[in-house]
Amino acid sequence: MAKHVRNMNELQKALQPTMIKMVDKLAQRVYETLNYFISDYYTGWTPESYRRTEAFLRSAVKVDAYPDKGGVKASVYIDYNSMDDYVNATGYQVAQWANSGLHGGLSVSHKPRVWDDTVDETINNGSLLQLAVQYLRSQGISVRS
Repeated sequence: MAKHVRNMNELQKALQPTMIKMVDKLAQRVYETLNYFISDYYTGWTPESYRRTEAFLRSAVKVDAYPDKGGVKASVYIDYNSMDDYVNATGYQVAQWANSGLHGGLSVSHKPRVWDDTVDETINNGSLLQLAVQYLRSQGISVRS
């Protein structure tokens, strides 16, 4: 069904449901990718000098898409504040180590960069943009890429 749009506010209102669904789908892809790399971080090396709490394994968070300042926003992040049960390290330090190829602050053979790898596999390689284009086309919006 065609919508009659007379001004920018009406255009924004007409597009907002589609944009919310699209941004949520994109955020879900980033969240899944982040969890993949966090899981790889855990399975790639087993510590002998400390016991894992697995708090980092459960630290990825996705905030559903919502209208924000004339657009749509969603968030995916590592909640380092939830990682409060480490000995001699903060959750922030653990997240930094995981993005620096370190395990528990130790340099080992398995060197993932959890957040950077997530960005490389979603944004930098263009797959997130392609997913957005596909979604818009599926909604009948003509998009060139």
